[in-house]
Amino acid sequence: MDLSGTWRATLADDELRRSGIGPEFDDSSWEPVAVPGHWRSTPAFSDSDGPLLFRRPVEISAAAPGDRQWLVFDGLFYQADVWFDGVYLGDPEGYFFPHSFDITSIARLGSEHALAVEVNCAPQRNKTAKRNLTGVFQHWDALDPDWNPGGIWRPVRIETTGPVRIDRLRVLCRDANAGRANLLLHARLDSDAPHSVRIRTTVNGYTQRERVQPLAKGANEVEWTFGVDNPRLWWPWSMGAQELTDVTVEVFIEGGEQASDTAVRRTGLRQVALDRWQLSVNGERLFIKGANHGPTRMQIGEATAAELRRDVELAQDAGLDLLRIHAHITRPELYEAADELGMLLWQDLPLQWGYARSVRKQATAQAREAVDLLGHHPSIAVWCGHNEPFRLDVEPGRPTNMPLLAAKWIAGQQLPTWNKTVLDRWIKRSLERSDGSRPVVAHSGVLPHLPMLDGTDSHLYFGWYHGNERDLPGFAAAVPSMVRFVSEFGAQAVPASAAFMEPERWPNLDWAHLERHHALQKSIFDKRVPPADYDTFEDWQAATQQYQAMLLKHHIETLRRLKYRPTGGFCLFAFADGNPGVTWSILDHDRQRKRGFDAVTDACRPVIVVADRMPEHTKPGASLALNVHVVNDLRHALVDAVVVARLSWPGGERSWRFAGTVRADACALVGTLQFVTPDVTGALTLDLTLEHAAAAATNRYGTLLTAS
Repeated sequence: MDLSGTWRATLADDELRRSGIGPEFDDSSWEPVAVPGHWRSTPAFSDSDGPLLFRRPVEISAAAPGDRQWLVFDGLFYQADVWFDGVYLGDPEGYFFPHSFDITSIARLGSEHALAVEVNCAPQRNKTAKRNLTGVFQHWDALDPDWNPGGIWRPVRIETTGPVRIDRLRVLCRDANAGRANLLLHARLDSDAPHSVRIRTTVNGYTQRERVQPLAKGANEVEWTFGVDNPRLWWPWSMGAQELTDVTVEVFIEGGEQASDTAVRRTGLRQVALDRWQLSVNGERLFIKGANHGPTRMQIGEATAAELRRDVELAQDAGLDLLRIHAHITRPELYEAADELGMLLWQDLPLQWGYARSVRKQATAQAREAVDLLGHHPSIAVWCGHNEPFRLDVEPGRPTNMPLLAAKWIAGQQLPTWNKTVLDRWIKRSLERSDGSRPVVAHSGVLPHLPMLDGTDSHLYFGWYHGNERDLPGFAAAVPSMVRFVSEFGAQAVPASAAFMEPERWPNLDWAHLERHHALQKSIFDKRVPPADYDTFEDWQAATQQYQAMLLKHHIETLRRLKYRPTGGFCLFAFADGNPGVTWSILDHDRQRKRGFDAVTDACRPVIVVADRMPEHTKPGASLALNVHVVNDLRHALVDAVVVARLSWPGGERSWRFAGTVRADACALVGTLQFVTPDVTGALTLDLTLEHAAAAATNRYGTLLTAS
């Protein structure tokens, strides 16, 4: 029975907690609200931080003798107290996984009942010691910090089972090759009394010999394996087909012919590994081209299946292999789309920046819940426990003491901290114990330092938070360990869908409002693309997009040129916006493309030809030497490929021609262009062309020849 639809809700208080939970209470004066949904989408609660008390009548027939009935919440944001006919059922915590309650005995008392749920999503006032594990939804610089995601955001239903219910079912592909794949299954079986049961597992229509298992009353943890001979393997979209497999588990009471409960998981048979930040799938190495992806909508409960799938399709259109689900767990439709389309996922747990010491037990429990909920998805390649585990009080639109913030960030990197050193170690251990089939990263953005600490991936914002956008190649040469895997880089850009900025007010935009509610970082724009330099909003808008596109193009080309030496891949920041904003994304909230999207698409093509960048300005008569590379991500070599380089300037040109073979999945140095810049002023342009029957590529670089 699906309980979605219109419920009634009001702000909760102590009196309502006593009187408003029973079946006799009259809630007709309360506000109608949509479930699933977020309470702030209801005008009456548009600025409320709750808690809210939700109610609805429930009419059900009592279960048949021996059967059991369950009240199931697929998603509560973030904590709740639940009553059924005034009987207190429990206090679930955690927004992304289901919570269930046995209501069999209460439901037998009649056919008309009342369900009451108090939902609380308390604002996290102390950003350095948060208690809610809600990730980006309650602390991020790319969403409105005044938003509250509270509500019953996923469906509510009543299920009927036999005496034994499959409360959780974890399906993991432990290993796989062309000859055999091995599944590891783990179930939590809730039994109303001691029973002997038969567990039947079916994969691809083939049923394994049934397993007989004794159960005690209550929760029972059961684990077993299933081998599949000659499996059809699942591959990322750039490497092969996406073969999906249904795994069905049925539980029978010994001697019975009808299943007490049945669960189905769709999975893919594949094996992933991470060695020195280089990912392999089914034993084949893959250079990762990825992007960080926040919530498809800030109001994630209202995102449609089509919207979630479209984001995966757009990532594929851009040539990306992977989306990093950044510091949150999203809706099931996105994971299903990733499985079907072959998009790999780096899955963060919903932890970002600083947390209170009291969250450790809840965090490790939610790590296990994440594996139970999502472990069967072949698209998930990596678990990550915590994004940037530093006690940073970062909030859009609020004055920030940048030197102090930088000092705290450096101290958090170098010194042991409770979040980084204790909490994240427990989370990593919980993920590894629950899922031994995938690599686990304790935290993201912890730099290598000191001989005993190797660090993890890097967040490098050259050209935005620090340095110059041209600094990355020199930095990579000086500190190679910092570019093993770069999981954040980018720059903000004004979107095409910019009506929310009121451009007609230019240049007197409401900068404070845009900083607070729409993520715009005015002080950094003043350094990188100063609004004061442009006469019109449209000119500034175009300039911000051009700057973002240029930065992303050259960062990606640099990292791809370092393929496997030592770089295993990258994730640009970020992919798409969940609400109107001036952010680092390459797609805005309406999914209109910024120029950065096209730049990323070009830089992420399977085969590219690249050269060292010329200086921004060059004097006539200067000696330059530029290395030219071809990067080949294809699974086959480019035999007899030809690269033509053409240098042109006002009144003249020069060309070079190279020929040879570029190995599969490799980066090849084609040659070095050595020349003296001509004795003229104006634009000096380098055009590169790769000619091959299986792949063609072009690229362009330029500098300005100036006399001074």
